[in-house]
Amino acid sequence: MRIFKFGGASVKDADGVKNVVKVLKEVGHSDTLLVISAMGKTTNAMEKIVDAYFNKKDGLELAIRQVVDDHKAIINDLFEVKNHEIHGRVNALIEEFKGFLMWNKSPKYGFVYDQVVGYGELMATTIVSAYLNEAGLNNQWVDVRELIKTDNSYRDAKVNWERTQVEVLSHINKNKLNITQGFLGSDENNFTTTLGREGSDYTAAILGYCLDAESVTIWKDVPGVLNADPRNFEDPQLLHHISYREAIELAFYGASVIHPKTLQPLQRKEIPLHVKSFIEPKGAGTTVGKGVKLSPNVPCFIVKKDQVLVKLSSLDFSFIVENNISEIFKLFHDFNLKVDLIQNSAISFSVCLDNKFGGLRPLLSELEKKFKVTCHEGVSLYTIRHFDENSVAKLQNGHTVLVEQRGKETLQLVVK
Repeated sequence: MRIFKFGGASVKDADGVKNVVKVLKEVGHSDTLLVISAMGKTTNAMEKIVDAYFNKKDGLELAIRQVVDDHKAIINDLFEVKNHEIHGRVNALIEEFKGFLMWNKSPKYGFVYDQVVGYGELMATTIVSAYLNEAGLNNQWVDVRELIKTDNSYRDAKVNWERTQVEVLSHINKNKLNITQGFLGSDENNFTTTLGREGSDYTAAILGYCLDAESVTIWKDVPGVLNADPRNFEDPQLLHHISYREAIELAFYGASVIHPKTLQPLQRKEIPLHVKSFIEPKGAGTTVGKGVKLSPNVPCFIVKKDQVLVKLSSLDFSFIVENNISEIFKLFHDFNLKVDLIQNSAISFSVCLDNKFGGLRPLLSELEKKFKVTCHEGVSLYTIRHFDENSVAKLQNGHTVLVEQRGKETLQLVVK
């Protein structure tokens, strides 16, 4: 089988759904499993419902109405028959999550989040499945919660691979076009769980692994994986081939390529991953596979903006050694700061941090009890994989370099 994953941007409106049909007709749809995300920004809208449920009860009805109206507009654009059965099927899903919010007694945000937010995927796949049937692409709609079994770590559930393998093989007819949801699973009590960041891509990889798929394809609004984000760098180039290892390295440094947890199950069975454009489905795209060399062999640029550089030195000029470093890293963990780069000498320690959860101020208060602390906020961390001197010079131009770190293949600069 082939696994095709279409993200929210590919089904954001009626034209997007129609384009999915066009893509399937161009590249073929036999023996294929489609993994579909929530439409457009629906996940954000569903998160607003959960937030209103806990914090702004007077805004709950409006938040739900926004989701309902968005989906009804897409249905009306797709289906000419006014009383088409799809209206009833989507309404039933809406009533399900509204009913949950009425009878739920759990105060746990993560649990409620998972029971509600996943209806974005359920509505999207219900609509897309019905439209595919209208377009002559007969398909089998499958509830992914019956396939992917997890623990109950809500919002970041861990897959029970053994049970998932059994359920996938028993529910998927390999001779049909199948359609299911990304991002979701269920625990042993059949409560919905979600798989965390990049959950839909991960879903495609899980199903590809369990079905021994010939390939997994992620359809995006870009030609494939680029060597730089066009929003931050000029003249990005398409990477035709990347190894699993290289893709994981790029993701580790912050590139918006493929999340490592998506690559890991594919790497275990050496299933190739394709990243292609749903705008130009016959385009070459990017293939991620075993042992393939980076092609073309060009520098790859990654930037993380609005970072924090913290420099520590001992108050008495003593060495900063293992016990100090252990204590420092425990504080990073306690205050929820992600470490992106470290550099240390005998009496100093520099670290570039991501402060997206706002733990910097209490962290600095603790550090200042034992160290001399210098803090630079609003810095950028640039990473170049496969750097050369031209690429380094281009980055250094016009910037004040605060930290530079070079390895054999990777250069990192913290700049102001």
